[in-house]
Amino acid sequence: MKKHTSCDMQSCLMCQLALKEWKPAIDAHKKNFKAKKGEQIITEGEPVHGVYFVTSGNVKVHKKWGDKELILRFANQGKIFGHRGLGSKSSVYPISATALEETTICFIDLEFFMATLKVNHDLAFNLMMFYADELQESEKRMRNLALMSVKSRLAVALLNLKAQFGVDVNGSIDVDMSRQDLAAYSGATYETVFRTMNDIMQENLITLNGKRICIVNEEGLTHLTSE
Repeated sequence: MKKHTSCDMQSCLMCQLALKEWKPAIDAHKKNFKAKKGEQIITEGEPVHGVYFVTSGNVKVHKKWGDKELILRFANQGKIFGHRGLGSKSSVYPISATALEETTICFIDLEFFMATLKVNHDLAFNLMMFYADELQESEKRMRNLALMSVKSRLAVALLNLKAQFGVDVNGSIDVDMSRQDLAAYSGATYETVFRTMNDIMQENLITLNGKRICIVNEEGLTHLTSE
């Protein structure tokens, strides 16, 4: 990991919600660094040592799923990851995290982060609500994996990516993602997602612009999610 000191002390969830008087303590304890594209920041099963916030860039949060990889979510600017390792009974991270592009990250060690939660009640409350939302999404995800076709799951994945990352000047989803990662996010094999992408393109629901995907018929893609 390449050390990097750039941090505006206001972009991430912690800095936005922490008391003004607590920010000097955050500034003293935070450790900023840059992760290269493809660099693994957290490895599933390693001891918990703290939490991370994305200053810029994009991180995939993933875990082993049989002999495959399942991407649970993406963390971009301001988002937290590594928090799934928190808890009185937790001792290891249940997930891995890997930079999808060069990413600037802020690391907060576990002891200081727990002290921060005890002092900053707004942060603790918002983190609790974040956990609740994430649990609902996880339950929905497991249901989709069990009941939805690959085509429907791919449609859900594309709509979620557009909602999180928005679109670029060309109207494409504003994130560069490999087809392998899209397959892992959809809970399917690369080959199946490749074939399904071609089917959706033939139905004029999406187009490709280099590595990026443009949703040209959002209503039609949304309809697939209810099939």
